Amino acid sequence: MLLGVIFMSLIGVSIVNVALPSIQIGLDADQSDLQWVLSGYALTFGIILVAAGRAGDIVGRGGIFLVGVGIFTLASIAAGFAPDATWLNAARFVQGIGSGLVSPQAIGMIQQYFRGDERGRAFGYLGTVVGFSVAIGPVLGGFLIGAGGPDLGWRLTFLVNAPIGIIAIILGIRWFPKPLFRRPRQTAPTGTDRLTSWLWSLDPVGSVLLGLALLAILFPFMTSGGSALWWALLPTGIGLVWVWLRWETRCPRLGHTPMVDLDIFRTSSFANGAVIMTLYFTGMTSVWVLVALYVQDGQGKTAFESGLFGIPSALLSAYAAHWSGRRVNHYGRKIVIGGLFLALLGLFASIAVVLLHERFNVSVWWLVLSLSFIGLAQGAVISPNQTLTLAEVPLEYAGSSGAIMQTGQRVGTSVGIAMITAAVFASLARWSWSVAVVIGFGLISLVVLVALAMAFKDQRDRQKIAANSTGAEDGQPRTALVSDSHF
Repeated sequence: MLLGVIFMSLIGVSIVNVALPSIQIGLDADQSDLQWVLSGYALTFGIILVAAGRAGDIVGRGGIFLVGVGIFTLASIAAGFAPDATWLNAARFVQGIGSGLVSPQAIGMIQQYFRGDERGRAFGYLGTVVGFSVAIGPVLGGFLIGAGGPDLGWRLTFLVNAPIGIIAIILGIRWFPKPLFRRPRQTAPTGTDRLTSWLWSLDPVGSVLLGLALLAILFPFMTSGGSALWWALLPTGIGLVWVWLRWETRCPRLGHTPMVDLDIFRTSSFANGAVIMTLYFTGMTSVWVLVALYVQDGQGKTAFESGLFGIPSALLSAYAAHWSGRRVNHYGRKIVIGGLFLALLGLFASIAVVLLHERFNVSVWWLVLSLSFIGLAQGAVISPNQTLTLAEVPLEYAGSSGAIMQTGQRVGTSVGIAMITAAVFASLARWSWSVAVVIGFGLISLVVLVALAMAFKDQRDRQKIAANSTGAEDGQPRTALVSDSHF
C-alpha cells in the first residue's frame, strides 16, 4: 500500500511532463503558467518535507500519511476539473503539500517496521517503484491523452490518482496500527494546555524558519526568465539556514524538542550519505532534461520519441534497485561506489554517441544503450544509499532524517538543473547542440566524481569504525574517532 501511494505521487510528475502541451491548449496557458505547473508542486513538496517528517515522528506516521494521501487525492480531483491555469496551479501547490506529507512517512515506516536484510529489500522495492513509475508515466500519459482527446485527456492524467488515493485511505485505516495519531510527550512548560503542548512538540519556530529558508533558496532556481532581483533571495535563504541551525541548537536548552536533532549529523554514515545523495541529484537529474532538449530541439524528434529514449533505462533502474536492495547489507557502500562508476560510464558513453553522431552521423538512437548504464546506476545508488544512510539513525528521528535526505535531493535537483541547463544554453550561443550537450554531460560528470569521492570517504570511515570496534572488543583502547559511528 505504501508503494502504491509512492507510485501515485511519482507517476503524477512524469505524466504531467507529457501533458503540458495539451494543458497549454486546453487552458490557453502561457509559458509562465506551464513552468509553475511543474515548479509549484516541487516547491511546496520541498518546503514541507522536514516538518512533515518530524510531525510523523511525534504524533504518528500512519495518521500523517493518510492525511497526506487525502490532500493529494482531493488536489488531484481539483486539478482535473480546473477551469483555468490559475486554478490548476493552486491545485498543484496543494498536491505538493500532500506529497510532502506522504513521502517522509513512507520512509519512516520502512525504518520502523523492517530490520536488517528485510529493510534493504523494502528500500529495493521502493527503488523498483521509482524506476517503473518513471518508465510507465509518459506511456500512460500518452495513452490517456490519446483516449480522452486534447481537452479531457490531460484532465484524466490528474483524475487517475483519485481511485488509487481512495483505495489507499481505506486500506490504511484498516491495516495501520491504531491509534493512527498519538499524544506527544509534554515539551512545553508545565501548566500549558494540550494544544499548546502539541504545537511546541512540532517546533513551530524551527518549522517556519526552515520553510522560509528553503523557499528563499529554491525560488530563484524555479523562476527561470524572471527578474534578476529574485537572486537576492539566495543569500537571505542561506542566512535563514544559519538562524535555523542556531535555533535548533538552542531549542533543547529551552526544554523543547527540536525539529531536527542536529546530533544525527555527527553520525558519519548519515552525514556522508546525505551529501552523496544531494550531489547525485544535483548532477544526474539534469541528464534527462538535456536528453529531451537534445533529441527534440537539436535532432527534431517528437515528444513521444524523446520518451522512448528513457524507457530501457528506467526499467533497468527498477531491476537494479531490486537486485541491490537484496544485497546492500552484504556488500555495503561498494554497491553505491559501483553505481557511481556506472553513472560515469553512461555519461562518457553518451558523450561518445553525441560526438560520433556529429562527426560520422552515427544514429542518435545509440543513446538508448549508453543511457541504460545510467539507469543501472540509479538503481544501484539511490535505494542502497538510502538504506546505508539511515541504518544508524534513531527510530524516533526516522521520518525527519529521511526528510532531510529528500530535502537535499530537492535542493540538488533545482540547483543542478538551473545551473547545468544555463551552461548548455550559454554554449548554444557559440556552438552546436552536440557541443553544448557534451559540455552539460561533462559538468554532470564532475559532480558525480565528487559524489564518488564522498562514497570512498564513507567506506574508509566505516572501515575505521569497524577496526575500532574490533579493538575495543579485544580490550584495546579506542582511537579518537569516537564510538558509535560518530566523527
